Amino acid sequence: MFKRIGLFILTNILVITTIGIVLSVLGVGNYMTAQGGIDLTTLLAFSAVVGFTGSLFSLAISRWMAKTMMGVQVLKPDSSLSPIERDLVERVHRLARTAGMRKMPEVGIYRSPEVNAFATGPSKSRSLVAVSTGLLEEMDEDAIDGVIAHEIAHIVNGDMVTMTLLQGVVNTFVVFLARIAAWAVSRFVREELAGVVHFIAILVFQILFSILGSLVVFAFSRYREYHADRGGADFAGKDKMIHALRSLQHYTQRTRDDDSSLATLKINSKRKRSLFSTHPDLQDRIAKLEQR
Repeated sequence: MFKRIGLFILTNILVITTIGIVLSVLGVGNYMTAQGGIDLTTLLAFSAVVGFTGSLFSLAISRWMAKTMMGVQVLKPDSSLSPIERDLVERVHRLARTAGMRKMPEVGIYRSPEVNAFATGPSKSRSLVAVSTGLLEEMDEDAIDGVIAHEIAHIVNGDMVTMTLLQGVVNTFVVFLARIAAWAVSRFVREELAGVVHFIAILVFQILFSILGSLVVFAFSRYREYHADRGGADFAGKDKMIHALRSLQHYTQRTRDDDSSLATLKINSKRKRSLFSTHPDLQDRIAKLEQR
């Protein structure tokens, strides 16, 4: 678990640090005043540029990145498909129409023994729903409907965009607060060491604030899973959605653990309940639906 958390946070830190260094080298957003103080307005603008650039770029390439990392085979309705593949495409399109989607999402399959699925894409009109071969092999038709309806709900709810904006806001405050804290620390050392201390302190504080910020991102990720479950129940039926979640309980340990950057996209996670969980406990999700 901690390896995946570390990779998620480290990747985010590397992105915002790289963008920050590039902008600084280019002379963009010089927030230090002539008197050695900080221009907070300029720093906030600089932080927003750094914070949102990486997030928006990740959103723009999210569909391509997911296809590449997971080896997704996109199924085109007008091509030669097997009966199972054609059924999957028709199932996704039927549920998408039920959800009121005008443009059908791309449908794909990725080869993996895990019983899982995910949705991604920069917008509703450029979205992707992908399921694992393990899911198609192990789940019955009602459970598959529930899983797909859940992923369609993510698209309709605009969860990918919302998550991107939230990550951008969190990154903005990480960059902003890290530089203020680093500036404060550098005031306590000799002038000739201030620059080095300031740079090192920025990296240290970005790590600390990124860990705290990730708690907010993971909390929202858990909330949106409940919301997508409710949407899945609306589109496929409450019984099918509950049946899908109960079916997933049997296959949690088969969830892949080597694709942490895509963990929040999937319907299920191997990670046990904690503040760093991307998904709520399956039993809690079932209980929420049963209470409706």
